[in-house]
Amino acid sequence: MLDWLQQFGRFWIDLAGSFGRSHIFLSRILLSIPSLVFRFSLVVKQLYASGVLTLSIILVSGLFVGMVLALQGYNTLVGFGAEESLGVVVALTLVRELGPVVSGLLFAGRAGSAMTAEIGLMKATEQLAGLEMMAVDPYKRIFAPRFLAGFIALPCLAAMFSAIGVLGGYLVGVEVLGVDDGAFWSQMKSAVNFVDDVVNGLIKALVFGFVVCWIAIFQGADCIPTSEGVSRATTRTVVYSSLAILGLDFLLTAVMFSV
Repeated sequence: MLDWLQQFGRFWIDLAGSFGRSHIFLSRILLSIPSLVFRFSLVVKQLYASGVLTLSIILVSGLFVGMVLALQGYNTLVGFGAEESLGVVVALTLVRELGPVVSGLLFAGRAGSAMTAEIGLMKATEQLAGLEMMAVDPYKRIFAPRFLAGFIALPCLAAMFSAIGVLGGYLVGVEVLGVDDGAFWSQMKSAVNFVDDVVNGLIKALVFGFVVCWIAIFQGADCIPTSEGVSRATTRTVVYSSLAILGLDFLLTAVMFSV
């Protein structure tokens, strides 16, 4: 019984310590971002690593998600004689929910895990300590460029996911299932609102990008500097980021639709 109480107390103490370290870590990153104005090439390099290299999986996933939505939506709507509203169903589902959420999950699995592994290996091989010995601030040189690049990249990836998903829905709905071309686009145009739907979806993607990059970079910098520690930190990044995205999606949706 005493051992169980000790383990229980140690868990909450470790959790509180990690929570505090992560917020101090985030504040130092945010304070380092203004310095990137004079070294934006570092951000561009990380935009390629976290954004461009993730683009292929985003486009392929978005295409197939849009195609599946069209198939499922058509089979449901045809029973009500409303198959011409297929474009509305596909567009709203992608722009409001699946675009930001699925893009965030894919970003966390590909780019987030890569950030954690890269920074964790830098810590394990004492590269971060070497930078500090040479009076180079790792927050300005390593952490802040990756954070800002991921924060910029995810909304762009989410927009591309939604756009290619609508294209996939069009190919299946119009070209395969025979939905009227004009009705598909006209009803979508009249039902999708730029502010309420598109902008809110991009806001979700911005929040997800902020949280995923925070988790990924912190887990890499805070990991145990061994091969096992880096692998565990990479796993925690994917798990924590996925849970954070799904939880924040509910909260943001509740706030956006209650206004």
